[in-house]
Amino acid sequence: MSEIEIHPSGFDSPVAQTLIRATMADLSVRYGGTGDETPVDPAEFAPPDGDFLVARLDGEPVGCAGWRSHGEDSAELKRMYTAPTVRGRGVARAVLTAVEESARRHGRKRIILECGDRQPEAIALYTSAGYERIPNFGYYADAPGCLSFGRVL
Repeated sequence: MSEIEIHPSGFDSPVAQTLIRATMADLSVRYGGTGDETPVDPAEFAPPDGDFLVARLDGEPVGCAGWRSHGEDSAELKRMYTAPTVRGRGVARAVLTAVEESARRHGRKRIILECGDRQPEAIALYTSAGYERIPNFGYYADAPGCLSFGRVL
């Protein structure tokens, strides 16, 4: 099995933007529209108030995720994605762990996220990693099918 390499990448870097476009396309198939209308500023993902990570397998970019500040001591997970061709190989779990470690290093004590009910793979990952349902928040807080999760780091 190949080793997964995960490194910081600017949110607006070409490789990150390619993966983010794939994320939006996946969400668009599941939910319609553009995939996710949540306002996002690339500057939100710059340390020390955020970070964006890209996973590579055999040198090819295959996944990503980032976090941005949500209040003083919380991080919000955003743009988590794994290419369909490598799903089931541990990429998503490795990226999630790396994002949590980054947030912890930058003083965050909790991480939260929102996803939709049409993402069973994501829900299974988050719950198996110790995330629990929390009250909905954010852009889709009142949208049908919105699920929010959180975990102490």
